[in-house]
Amino acid sequence: MPSSRSLSGLLRGSPFKPIQEHMRVVFSCVCLIPPLFDAVYREDSEQVNDFAQQIKELETKADKLKSTFRLNMPKSLFLPVDRKDLLSLIGDQDKIADTTEDIGKTFLFRDMVVPEEIKALLDELLEGTMEISAAARQMIEQLDELLEVGFAGRELDKVTQMIAGVRTSEHNIDEIVHRIRRKLFTLEKELDPISAMFWYRIIDLVAGISDQSENLADRVLLFLSK
Repeated sequence: MPSSRSLSGLLRGSPFKPIQEHMRVVFSCVCLIPPLFDAVYREDSEQVNDFAQQIKELETKADKLKSTFRLNMPKSLFLPVDRKDLLSLIGDQDKIADTTEDIGKTFLFRDMVVPEEIKALLDELLEGTMEISAAARQMIEQLDELLEVGFAGRELDKVTQMIAGVRTSEHNIDEIVHRIRRKLFTLEKELDPISAMFWYRIIDLVAGISDQSENLADRVLLFLSK
């Protein structure tokens, strides 16, 4: 974790540097979801525990970066970005890591058997989740360049297009989630009620990552429009 002095240096250069560093850790959390699910598919409890633990450690790292950013952020910044918006932005990013940890914890505390009938749909959901998470990260990575040109010109158009892409992806994921829920509903009589309940929870948590990515895009759009 960077020291207070080094983080203060980053803030003097650009308030987006520590936010970008935080987002990279958050994205690393999300990148562990597909291999975690693969271990669940194979009913490999040792690897499930290993991936869940890795996610927990990365979430803790992201949490520490967020706290350090908040503690060391100057009270005033001579930038076309409100301090409150920056704090909200890193808070929105952190929610993605929190949700990822919740997914890991659910698999860690309960052995889950994946119904064969929803595996293909789950894979589709995981692919969409990775795409929207990568798009959200790329959007955050562009903020430095946008700052350099005064939040205008081609860079503004580029980020605005990224925001639109995140929103479109979130809509597509909503449709996938609807199909998984419908399929799970038809399987309820074959599953024990507790397992069905947990699968609905897992689906909602994975879908939550795309919702939070869209919230992140909306947050960026908000301070770009000020």
